[in-house]
Amino acid sequence: MDIVALLTDAAAHGASDVFIIAGRPLSYKQDGKLLMENGDRLMTDDTELLIRGIYKMAGRDITHFLSTGDDDFSFAVKGLSRFRVSTYRQRGSMAAVVRVITFSLPDPVDLGIPENIIHLADHTKGLVLVTGPAGSGKSTTLACMIDYINTNMEKHIITLEDPLEYLHSHKKSIVSQREISTDTESYVNALRASLRQTPDVILLGEMRDYETMSIAMTAAETGHLVISTLHTLGAANTIDRIIDVFPSNQQRQVAVQLSMVLQAVVSQQLLPGTGGKQLPAFEVMTVTPAIRNMIRENKIHQIDGVIYSSSNANMKSMDSSLLELYNAGQITGRTALTYATNPDLLEKKIGAQR
Repeated sequence: MDIVALLTDAAAHGASDVFIIAGRPLSYKQDGKLLMENGDRLMTDDTELLIRGIYKMAGRDITHFLSTGDDDFSFAVKGLSRFRVSTYRQRGSMAAVVRVITFSLPDPVDLGIPENIIHLADHTKGLVLVTGPAGSGKSTTLACMIDYINTNMEKHIITLEDPLEYLHSHKKSIVSQREISTDTESYVNALRASLRQTPDVILLGEMRDYETMSIAMTAAETGHLVISTLHTLGAANTIDRIIDVFPSNQQRQVAVQLSMVLQAVVSQQLLPGTGGKQLPAFEVMTVTPAIRNMIRENKIHQIDGVIYSSSNANMKSMDSSLLELYNAGQITGRTALTYATNPDLLEKKIGAQR
């Protein structure tokens, strides 16, 4: 199959991902469902031919993939879309997952991202985290926040991503987008260097290790707004994860530092909606003086209770978000309970409203 035709077909069908894997026909993910092309199963030679074609189209050397068995990169096809590619070996054959990324930046209203989450980008300093499992839409939420800053404020925004996904043109702000391994050696090196590049906002694609987290918190402490992600679900789990990454003799100091710089934690999940499309649900925690004390005094387990008992839009539990979607008829009761953090309590609330 011709590579351009394959990618054009995926973009035309609104696919989020394309799977090139030996043993099954070419497959797409659309609105969270796996769909197969009407065709023969791909053989080992077929996947290799397709993947070599992708490397050729992207103008990327395949040597690294051949020697390591893994590679990540992105490229664009003029007039079509951008694509994020993860290639890997499985059962001795070449395989790839290709993420389809539209050239146009997403509209948060169309995606169901609440305005109060986008406005977390109004902070002038500190650390704002968007968390959730892989594929939950974190990158899209970050892109919406960066576009909001770019459209409304005069800032220097530096993004550090692996690989680049959404492309931001310069609007009111200057946007410097750096891709790890292409524009810079590593997150740590790029993050250190960014502090000498007079940024107002730093978008860090992922806080992967304690060194990255340490520099990110220092950047937030010294007057920059740092926006980043973690693969955690829930504010309390996120805070615990950050502290636990550090050696035990530093954890007390890190907790104090985090209590001073953290501004908000947003956790999100993508759910199957009743209309066939996926919808986001959010837990939102904005850091209050009481929560700062809980982090500082190692009472992080109490944070969930504060979020759960709040009725403020800037302090909303995941289950409250799920209940709102259920009441609006956008998700089923079964879906709400499947994704709930406290299914028993949510079931009682749903039952009381029937």
